[in-house]
Amino acid sequence: MTQILTLLVVFVAGMGLSVEAGLLGPLGENVGHMSATLCIFLVGSLLLSLALVFARHRALPEMFAQPRWMLTGGVLGPVYVVIITTVTPLIGVGTTMVAILFGQVASGLALDHFGAFGVPRQRVDLYRLGALALIAAALILTR
Repeated sequence: MTQILTLLVVFVAGMGLSVEAGLLGPLGENVGHMSATLCIFLVGSLLLSLALVFARHRALPEMFAQPRWMLTGGVLGPVYVVIITTVTPLIGVGTTMVAILFGQVASGLALDHFGAFGVPRQRVDLYRLGALALIAAALILTR
């Protein structure tokens, strides 16, 4: 039951990414892609700052004691948002999301297979490759 609830939460989060792309595309067209990206990160930062006030565990000093490579994820977020803001008006929300999904699953399978960044190793098998192939087919069909 816990796994089903977890998957449902992740499913809803994925729906939110599509809504975000749908909102950011027109915003980027109207105010510029970098301005739209800055706007989304400013609003997000304000909301997270407010949430952090009420959080039980605040470990900001410990965050900066971590290896620097762990903080590079902060670079990836804005790059991702600039890309979806730029390409969504060109290829549509659906194709953008399927292309992102393909990239996420492909890199996720590689990370799992090699146990990169300390994640538990899960070897890539034919089922997982089949799932990736189906996403590739979906990408071709949504173009």
